[in-house]
Amino acid sequence: MTSFPTLSESDLRVFQWVAGHGGLTPQAAGELGMSESDVRRSAVVLERLHLLRPLPGGPGEEPALVAVPPELAAASLLAPAEAELRRQLADTGRVRAELARLAPLYEQVSSARTVEPLSEVLDLDTVIDVIYTLTARCDTEVLTCQPGGPRAPHLLEQAFTRDLEMTRRGVRMCTLYQHTSRRHPPTQEYVRRISAAGAEVRTLTALFGRMIAFDRETVIIPHHEAYDGAVVVRDPSAVAYLCAVFDHSWTLADPYAPVGQTQGDSALDEIKQAIIRLLAEGMKDEMIARRLGMSLRTCRKHIAESMETLGASSRFQAGYLARARSELVDPL
Repeated sequence: MTSFPTLSESDLRVFQWVAGHGGLTPQAAGELGMSESDVRRSAVVLERLHLLRPLPGGPGEEPALVAVPPELAAASLLAPAEAELRRQLADTGRVRAELARLAPLYEQVSSARTVEPLSEVLDLDTVIDVIYTLTARCDTEVLTCQPGGPRAPHLLEQAFTRDLEMTRRGVRMCTLYQHTSRRHPPTQEYVRRISAAGAEVRTLTALFGRMIAFDRETVIIPHHEAYDGAVVVRDPSAVAYLCAVFDHSWTLADPYAPVGQTQGDSALDEIKQAIIRLLAEGMKDEMIARRLGMSLRTCRKHIAESMETLGASSRFQAGYLARARSELVDPL
């Protein structure tokens, strides 16, 4: 479609002067306090918008430009574009009607097929295709659990584009992240944008595992062996169980808030408390970092701060003191 220029203040002044004086004359520049080149530039814009038109002059004379009523200019300028839009709408309606004729045939055939309760997808491209297909068919709700800490910015941007389209269709979106994502600026920006569109995001210290549930009918979970693979779960009992696990975690989670806000600081305290509990269980730094979705460096920083708070000189002593304090607070 043709791109039309935008009228500036100078263009408006030139149009008003021409309309009041019956045509564009050399006196326009002086009376408007504009240079002749600026007047000519505005005249070109106004001609493109059909707001000025030339009147035929005598032999060798330059045609004079006169003002055209805006409603006539709009009709002349936009008529071809409007006609093209009407043609495209008519074509769209025709194609939609043709495709609609196939819907009963497809439903008749697809309903006769047996749906597998579990199916494996072993390569990443096919997994992505399955997710996009289920996303396009999703009608009411999508539940997402994303453990493992912050995600790459390009993945968040892809997710935003896909998720925004679903929210615009009225699909309810509930997403769980780990508390560590509250420190990640790209995740903060993604949550701000998608929350403004109506999605809900909460966080927990640790999550039960990665999953995406569509309309509580189909769930995608990671494959236990293939790193880039997935398992598509359609068995009603298994789907109901996985969604119930998500619902339980959702009720325990806190609304997303960046660290520095009240809820964000509370989440940071929960992370440190979780680290102390895992230290008391004898868990290694690498396992703690993986469990809580943070880098090993960040994990060790929190461990050092926790040891200082507890007055511990070793990891073993920190775990012992943490357990002792826990028993004093809750002797039962």
